[in-house]
Amino acid sequence: MINLEDHRDGVILPVKVPPKSQANELRGAQGGRLKVCVTAAAENGKANAAIIELICERLSLRKRQLTLIGGATMGLKRFLVTGITRAELQARLEEVLDGG
Repeated sequence: MINLEDHRDGVILPVKVPPKSQANELRGAQGGRLKVCVTAAAENGKANAAIIELICERLSLRKRQLTLIGGATMGLKRFLVTGITRAELQARLEEVLDGG
């Protein structure tokens, strides 16, 4: 289960990004975080941009709805998701992670 947090401007989505992934994919929950794998190098913001693009594509979000608010240079990140409720985000996550 992913530990989504309410925020005054939306919902906090905690993310875990392992280094040197072989594919771009959402791999489920790990330690209360969404595990996101990207092949982009962790340099000059390339990996963060790839993470944002992948999450937005898979969860049907606009890029402006997803903002990195913590962990820019770390494997544990926090994103603010706006324009969606916690329940809606949870439902989208469950659908995508359950193969829907």
